[in-house]
Amino acid sequence: MYAIIQTGGKQYRTAVGDTLRVEKLETPTGETVEIDKVLMIGKDDNTIEVGKPALEGAKVVAEVVSHGRGKKINIIKFKRRKHHMKRMGHRQWFTEIKVTAINS
Repeated sequence: MYAIIQTGGKQYRTAVGDTLRVEKLETPTGETVEIDKVLMIGKDDNTIEVGKPALEGAKVVAEVVSHGRGKKINIIKFKRRKHHMKRMGHRQWFTEIKVTAINS
């Protein structure tokens, strides 16, 4: 059984036991979080449920494993022949969650 969820503006394919890095959630480490925006649930190889846009009453329960920051992304703005170059960087916060249950 798997589910496609949406959190932080992105979509993820999950199954029970999977560990995901999602956009930062304001939930302490060790707590459980319920994701209500379930777009699709695949029960077997041939059976799926698709929501319009989300399934009502379906949710994915996950445990918050850790919080952290990702790899640095380098941003360079450059204008040729103008003696202009600007370097910036950014590290995005993430929350690592482990899926414990898929309820449909």
